[in-house]
Amino acid sequence: MIQIQDTLVSLDLIEKFFVCDLDACLGECCIEGDAGAPLTKEEAAELDSLLPEIIDELAPAAREVAREQGASYVDEEGDTVTSIVGGRDCIFTCYAPGGMCLCALEKARREGRTQFFKPISCSLYPVRLKEYGGFTAVNFHRWKICKTAEALGRKKGVRAYEFLREPLIRRFGQEWYDELDLTAREYLRQRPRIS
Repeated sequence: MIQIQDTLVSLDLIEKFFVCDLDACLGECCIEGDAGAPLTKEEAAELDSLLPEIIDELAPAAREVAREQGASYVDEEGDTVTSIVGGRDCIFTCYAPGGMCLCALEKARREGRTQFFKPISCSLYPVRLKEYGGFTAVNFHRWKICKTAEALGRKKGVRAYEFLREPLIRRFGQEWYDELDLTAREYLRQRPRIS
């Protein structure tokens, strides 16, 4: 771990290569797992207000869940997360031809119907944040479905923190990212060569 301002950043974020490979994984992170995407309280409120704008684009089962419990719920661990359908699909999942998972929230933003980005936990994946008393842990989550993303990142020579530049800046700010980038470059320059 390295300290960047009031965060502790996993070295995996610097050492591991990563570039999402949607053609290979088909967006499986939107449908696998036992809970929805982690949300801040502000994001949960924003999603509830956006629901009427995009509800007609959701799958019929997702519309039903959204009407019953809203865009989010509190999971077994006490975290606020996006609502899910059938114990797996995020309610905002929509499918493209060929079965690729897409995000209805991201689609609405690209079409100019909202200024809301998808939840920061989605944009940051495979990074997972954990808040503690005086700092935030910035961890790299390794998941078998992302093996192709690690391979593509290695092929392109892109480290995870570089691939996640935009959402990291959105969450922590440009100054934080610049410090991370400088620290990462120095760390990689000085360490023995491993991948």
